[in-house]
Amino acid sequence: MVKAKLYNVKGEEKGEIKLDPAIFEAPIKESVVHQVLVAIMANRRVPIAHTKTRGEIRGGGRKPWRQKGTGRARHGSIRSPLWRGGGVTFGPRADRNFAKKVNKKMRRKALFMVLSDKARENQISAIEKLELAGAKTRDLVGLLKQMSLLKSTLIVLAKMDKKIAKAANNLPKVEMISANSLNVYDVLKFNNILFEEKALSTVKSVYLKKSKKMGTSVELSAV
Repeated sequence: MVKAKLYNVKGEEKGEIKLDPAIFEAPIKESVVHQVLVAIMANRRVPIAHTKTRGEIRGGGRKPWRQKGTGRARHGSIRSPLWRGGGVTFGPRADRNFAKKVNKKMRRKALFMVLSDKARENQISAIEKLELAGAKTRDLVGLLKQMSLLKSTLIVLAKMDKKIAKAANNLPKVEMISANSLNVYDVLKFNNILFEEKALSTVKSVYLKKSKKMGTSVELSAV
């Protein structure tokens, strides 16, 4: 049975908490994690570079010079890709689609795999309840320092809290996420994962029950 350190509201170590083996003891298959991670990054990609074709550039409706008799090459428009200021041939377009499809079953399995890897490396811990008196960054810093989790930590909350989210805005290596939005990319991005105790139950109810409905076994051995 995999266990994680459990802290109280003040950040003091209280003991250990047992982690669900169906989520935190899943067999790891790197190819599955890689495929899901690539899909997540591709779906988040926003194409910025955009070039215009000759049909999108203004002007060029008149033929530059007559077809014959000038001694020059034949041209029909100054917006041809051959001209300076003309259209671009095969240039990058903002309407490109980089989306990749991965089924829900595979996404859940990959999430269980990366969480299992974190658990085996003792990079998962839990806190009874994350509360702050005000939206002060120094209060959150003091709490995370007490738990030695100030550097590269993803805090998983059962429900997003505006005060905690505001307090974490100024911390470049700390991020907040709700349990029902947990994904492979964010788990791999940070070295440590701090779960609110209720968030562990939320992860179990959101992801594990759905995987059972889809016909997957509790031991995710048939990946």
